[in-house]
Amino acid sequence: MFLTFLYALSLGFIGSFHCIGMCGPIALTLPVQHLDGTRKMAGILLYNAGRITAYSGIGIASGWLGRQFYIGGLQQWLSITIGCGLLLAVIFRNNRFHFSTGIYGARIKKILGNLLRQQKLHTLYAIGFFNGLLPCGLVYFAVAGAVATGSITQGALFMCAFGTGTLPAMVTISWCSQIITVHMRNKLRQCVPYAVALMAVLLILRGMNLGIPYISPAISKGKIIEHCYKPS
Repeated sequence: MFLTFLYALSLGFIGSFHCIGMCGPIALTLPVQHLDGTRKMAGILLYNAGRITAYSGIGIASGWLGRQFYIGGLQQWLSITIGCGLLLAVIFRNNRFHFSTGIYGARIKKILGNLLRQQKLHTLYAIGFFNGLLPCGLVYFAVAGAVATGSITQGALFMCAFGTGTLPAMVTISWCSQIITVHMRNKLRQCVPYAVALMAVLLILRGMNLGIPYISPAISKGKIIEHCYKPS
């Protein structure tokens, strides 16, 4: 499972440069620009803690959903199906990870707008939390991986690893936006489909139950308990 979490971390890191386009404006309007170094960094980290908390909460729900398949003995098919779905999404979306936000997205954006207008430090965690709930194609891909873990704990850890991977880019854009150039962003954005495809292949291999350590470990079918009765 360590390799899966490593891919979640990598997906978060590479994908964060893609998501700067949506989350960047929010990060740049945080009420921290007037603060000194230590307090400014504390505020930025508080905002990002809110985002990672939201991702972890989504991971709990995703892991619970995956657990239902695990209990039903369908974990192999779930892993393979999700992996194939991710590969198809990469092939047919042609690097455009945009999803309709609908009423849900509009509601979250309204809440974020109200929080940002307050320009108060104590709202930073809440801003980060609701930012993490915004509809985002990359987050949906991460959610698919969390579902495939088949565990509430592992689902939460998977999404937490994904959120942690986004930290370098999101902290940098809040601290000093000039460091991340458009050229750098575009270069790393091109890696997103490859990161998603790599995770998809890993999920497919994991579901194939090939007995390969770390990549496709044997899935336990459970032990058969034999009852021995003493002849009367």
